[in-house]
Amino acid sequence: MKVSLSGKVVLITGASSGIGAVAAKLLAEKGAIPVLTARSREKMLELSAFIPGEHAVYRMDVTSEEQVNEVVSQVLEKYGKIDVLLNNAGFGEFIPFTHAPLASFQEMMDVNYMGTVRCAQAVLPSMLRAGQGHIVNVASMAGKMATAKSTGYSATKHAVLGMTNALRRELRGTGVRVSAVNPGPIDTPFFDRADPDGNYVRNIRWFMLSPDKVARAIVSVIERRKPELDLPWTASVGVRIMQLFPRISEALFGRLMNKK
Repeated sequence: MKVSLSGKVVLITGASSGIGAVAAKLLAEKGAIPVLTARSREKMLELSAFIPGEHAVYRMDVTSEEQVNEVVSQVLEKYGKIDVLLNNAGFGEFIPFTHAPLASFQEMMDVNYMGTVRCAQAVLPSMLRAGQGHIVNVASMAGKMATAKSTGYSATKHAVLGMTNALRRELRGTGVRVSAVNPGPIDTPFFDRADPDGNYVRNIRWFMLSPDKVARAIVSVIERRKPELDLPWTASVGVRIMQLFPRISEALFGRLMNKK
């Protein structure tokens, strides 16, 4: 059964571009009140002109516990609630393990994983008091099916999935739902940093998802309260095959999985 999004306050991290920006627009079209947060207030203000209905913009860096708590407090003061938290902020760097500085691992973990934790911890008490709410964490198929040159990024998404699954069980019976959305490669500015020479994008262009498709899937997860969604469905099938037959899968698909 679909839940109406009319009047729902949805706090979105990483909303200055990509699927966060598209999701904000789609949610607004369904009557929700998207609260856009990201480090670039200027980009969000530009996007604001294309978002219908009531919405809000806050500068927030998910690596700052102080900023996260401050913004969540301001949103609660303004609207009295946060119905949905969409943890979407994140980035990747595709670097061979032997060439990757420790700072790269630390920064990705701080944004992708700890940013998700900070925001969930800040929002959850108000949801528990209300007896309802929904935390949606955008993880990745990389959290289930790691590939070469993505040791740091894959580790962060494994962590997000582990945290999401554990939190879902912990909150059972509280009225607060927890979901994971696991997309494959998406055609967004993510790859400006992850793949600066464009080699990986050229190799997997045929397989890439559009931001609109992923954002619509996220909105559907919120409406239907699905606990987890993998995108595309072919990748989901691939994960199951690899889990059941790891040796055969590596022999058959190992080269295909190394396109970076």
